[in-house]
Amino acid sequence: MTLRIGSNLADPFQTAAHARLSEELGFDFVGAGEHVYRDDRPGSTQIALSALAVAAGATTTVRLLTSVVIVPLHQPIMLAKEASIVDAASAGRLTLGVGIGGEFPGEWDALGVPVKQRGARMDESLTLMKRLWTESDVTHDGRFFSCEGLTFYPSPAQAGGPPLWVGGRSEPAMRRAVDKGSGWLPYLYRPSTYARSVETIGNLLADAGRTSDGFGWSLHLMAAIGDSREEALELATNGLRAGYNYDGDYQDLAERYCLLGTPDECVEQLKAYGDSGAEDILLSWLAPADRLTEQIEVTGREILPKLRNLQDA
Repeated sequence: MTLRIGSNLADPFQTAAHARLSEELGFDFVGAGEHVYRDDRPGSTQIALSALAVAAGATTTVRLLTSVVIVPLHQPIMLAKEASIVDAASAGRLTLGVGIGGEFPGEWDALGVPVKQRGARMDESLTLMKRLWTESDVTHDGRFFSCEGLTFYPSPAQAGGPPLWVGGRSEPAMRRAVDKGSGWLPYLYRPSTYARSVETIGNLLADAGRTSDGFGWSLHLMAAIGDSREEALELATNGLRAGYNYDGDYQDLAERYCLLGTPDECVEQLKAYGDSGAEDILLSWLAPADRLTEQIEVTGREILPKLRNLQDA
């Protein structure tokens, strides 16, 4: 089992401080997601690459993961350029997690992007972005975007551009991860279902004539750590209710799909995900802003060392 653990940068007002703290405590990477806004849901939102640019300047070694950039909401030439600059400025530490979004219709209306076009826009954007990272004098005339004779300087620090990890739980998302990406980044997964999806993607890779060598097996895992399971469950339930639209029971959702409990309980849960095939797990804290530092610290001081001991045994 090889597990790398990341810390999500959830509060724009604490991005630099939490990135530095995560690096100091031994997290392998930091992550940031994005929304323009969450319709009627209160609270801060951010743009992933903007947050990671701040994190890059505040750190020196920790890797950087977007989880995820909602690609169809972006103009892909500008998105590719922004990713190139963050990768170059961070000496090649960026991994671009990408997704199609769609759960908050208001942000699509605000930007004038038809939500029903998001899959097609995503596919065209990823193809164009990879060309811009690897070719000179790029000309593209597509359904949604076009350019003529475009060359980027500087290029990304990583040859071929940042790794592309495709988010999503559906079979089309898995196929996109194989066809367009170099890794997979789902969320709302149990270890057992993660293992079955690893098998599915492995078969898709084989059908495409690819091996799993170098393929990123990652997971965006919402987390709440407490002194007791009951405290952690309350924290997770409240966090889900505050941030997400869901028609069912939020407590049931937390119990099924979130990392929650005491540090020792969380170590066992993370081990189960590692045994199912996950290698990079981003912990997305289900806590209010005034408790985020506490969640990062308890994970870094009580969970990460125990995980490392298990891996070294």
